[in-house]
Formats: sequence, structure tokens, C-alpha cells
Amino acid sequence: MSTEIFEGSNLKESNLGFSEAIGQSLANISPTFTPALNVVAVVALAGLGSWLVYGLAALALLFVGLNIATLAGRFSAAGSFFVFISRSLGPMLGGVAGFALVAAYILCAMAVLAGSEIFVKVSLLSVGVSVENWIVYIIIGLIAGYLCYKDIKFSSRLSVGIEFLSVAIISVMLIISCVRHPAMIFDASQLMMHGATSKGMMEASVLAIFSFVGFESAVTLGKETKSPLTTIPRAVITSMLVAGAFFMFVAYTMVIAYANKTTELGNDTAPLKTLVNGLGGGTDAVFLIYLLASLSAFACVIASINAGARLLFSMGRYQFIHRSMGLVHAKHQTPHAAILISTALTIIVPLLMLSQGAMNTYDIAGTVSTFGFITAYVLISIAAPVYLAKQKQLKVRNVIYAVIGIVAMLGAFFGSVYPVPSYPYNVLPYIYLAYLIVGLLWLAKIKYSAPQILQKMSEDLESQSSYVFGRK
Repeated sequence: MSTEIFEGSNLKESNLGFSEAIGQSLANISPTFTPALNVVAVVALAGLGSWLVYGLAALALLFVGLNIATLAGRFSAAGSFFVFISRSLGPMLGGVAGFALVAAYILCAMAVLAGSEIFVKVSLLSVGVSVENWIVYIIIGLIAGYLCYKDIKFSSRLSVGIEFLSVAIISVMLIISCVRHPAMIFDASQLMMHGATSKGMMEASVLAIFSFVGFESAVTLGKETKSPLTTIPRAVITSMLVAGAFFMFVAYTMVIAYANKTTELGNDTAPLKTLVNGLGGGTDAVFLIYLLASLSAFACVIASINAGARLLFSMGRYQFIHRSMGLVHAKHQTPHAAILISTALTIIVPLLMLSQGAMNTYDIAGTVSTFGFITAYVLISIAAPVYLAKQKQLKVRNVIYAVIGIVAMLGAFFGSVYPVPSYPYNVLPYIYLAYLIVGLLWLAKIKYSAPQILQKMSEDLESQSSYVFGRK
């Protein structure tokens, strides 16, 4: 990558429209991952209640989305969560949110990179070709990082195009599967959730939430989007509604495609392959479907690196982390240093976990990533009503949004740690907590050794109030 940079440059403003903003969110959600992989884990726990688990997860995150939209509709910035929460709850908690989301996005990129390896292998094996894990990690990671470095508009449009095509084809396949089981379209067993347990559905809720995480990532493009105060909230809420409807549809119809054999679906490592074979498709069809799934995973890696890099950029600009993260490429106007770090971490960690296998890497990185998102979602749900109260604009509905968002996220976290899961998932919450403590200690060091950094951020945010917060 070129070293042509200058510190005073800014990201390319008003460069992106609604399609790119929603493309960022949808690509970060990566809807194809649910029918290709995530639904298996959810069904294994929730059985015939899986469609409701996805519905409840969507409803909970919709309230989180409304809290996000409250702030995104009033001001915008690169790495918006960091700035949103800093403005409402102070720079220290803003820093905590920043560290949480940096981990969330980059670990999400790692998890999806591992998932892409699974899809690539299934696709290539269907035509008799084999490839090593490390080759897939390096090639996909480097191409994704290069596209992020080169142009956010192109990478966002590419991502949404890939997802649209993939979701459309999978939806058609699922509809055909349902038509072949006409007596099960109104499936009483699923509607009554026969055999589903509250414990299983609670545990499955964390996995369901991971299917949605990243829906908010359009807010990280606040500086680069046209009319961000209207475009970003629309993108966040629309992406959540679209994903929620699609995931409920997937869970319901895939169970039908498996003739209500949830154990069989819950143990299937390649459900789309089974679906294609059930429809009479051969090796060419399996190759095509898993190629699309691989491209969808690739799009999600791009979106995660883009989002994580912009959080690093914003934190670097305020010197919460090394100032080099706040540099912008002179030609491409992308945060190239932050993209380089995000890409390197995305590739290196899965390579170090090769002995774990792609599926375990996906599960472990995805679980810790979810903890980061939950932390940020709780903080943003607190920040929204606090900000409105300061502006004397707080309404009862805003308090309701906040309470539901907080309770739902804390409930999901509790469900992930109790009953205590098996190793290594029992230690993952403590690893994440240790990471947050290190982040807090770093912030405390800044507060006492360089208080001017926090003061400068407070003054900077305050000075923007007439421009940023003047919208009713």
C-alpha cells in the first residue's frame, strides 16, 4: 500500500448514499450466514421454537436500533458510537464503547473469515478440489483489506449486490421446498413450538443475536454519507427489519424443508448442500450456492473491516489510541493505517488458531464479538435517553425503548454465561472482561497523565453542539 498520506486530511464527505449505507449494515449482518451456518446452531438448541427466537431477537435489537436512530438522527461522525456515547455519558464511557466495538467488529471479521473457509471448502470439494485453510484466510483477508483501503463506495456497493443475489436465490430455494410440503406451510408443530424448552430458547437467543450484529454499522459512515441525519437512521432500522423478517422466514422454512427433523438440521454442517440435494440439484448447484455463500462471507469481512477501521480512526483522531490510526490516505481518503491494522488482525488470529479448525474459530471469535456488541448496545441504550434529558426532549417512549433494549441485551448476556457452558466458552466472558479492564486502565492512564486529551474531546464535542445537536 502507498505511504502517500497527510495528517490533516479528512474522509471523503457526502460520498455515500442510502444504498451504500444500508449495504454496509446488511453486509455486516451477512444474511446468507444464517441459512448457511447459524440456523443450525439455533435449531440445535431451540428446536421448533427457532423462528420465535429469531423474532424475539429482532424485536429486542429493533429497540436498540431505535435508541441508535435517536442519536444518529441528531449528529453524525466516523466511529459514531464512540462519539455518541462520549457526548452523552462522557469520554471515559465513550472510550469503553470504542474498545468494545473495535473488538466486536474485528472479531466478527475473524469469525466470518473462518466461516468463509467452510463455504469455500464445500464449494470446491463439490467439484473435486481441495484447498488449505491458511490459503483461504490469506487470500480473502488481503483482498478484503485492499478493497477497504481503495474505495468505501465500491466495497459497499459490491457487498450489497452480493447479498441481494445470494438472499434472492436462497429464498427461492426455500419457497420451492415449502411448496413441496404444502401440508406443512401452516405448521402447527412450529407454531405451537412442540418440544422447545425455555432453557434451549434462552441459550439460542445469543446465537440469534449474533446473526444480527453489525446492523448498526452504517453509523460508522456518518462522515462519508449524504444527508447522514436522515440516511443513517433509515439504513439502521431498515436493515434490522429486513434481516428480522428474513431470519424468521429462514428458520421456519428450513425446518419444513427437513420435515420437522430438527435434530437432523441441528447436526448438519452443510444445510444448504442438503437443501440443494433435496431439490434435485447436483454438484454444479452446490458449487454455485456455496460460492455465493463464500462471496457473502467475503462481503461481511469487508464491512467489518470498514466499520472497525472507522472506529479506530475516530479514536485515533482524539488520541485515545495511537494518533497514526487517525491518518487518512491523501488519494483514496480512507483511514488506511486503521484498515491495515484491522486487516492484519483479521488474518493473523485465525492463522494462529488453525489447530482449532474453522468451525471452532468461527464459534469462539463470534461469541467474544457478540459480547462486544452487547456492551455497546447497552451503553447506547443508556446514552440515548440521557442525551434527550439533557436537551429537554425526553419522552416516555424513549425511556421504554431504552429499558427494553438494556434488559434484552443483559438477558442475552446472562443466557450466554448461565448455565455455565463447556470449555472454552466458559472462559470467554472472562477473557473479554480482561480486555475491557485493560482498556479501562488505558483510559484511566490518559485521564491522569494526559487530561488535556479528554478535555479537548469534551470541548470539541461541545463546540459542535450548534451544528450537530441543533436538529429537533
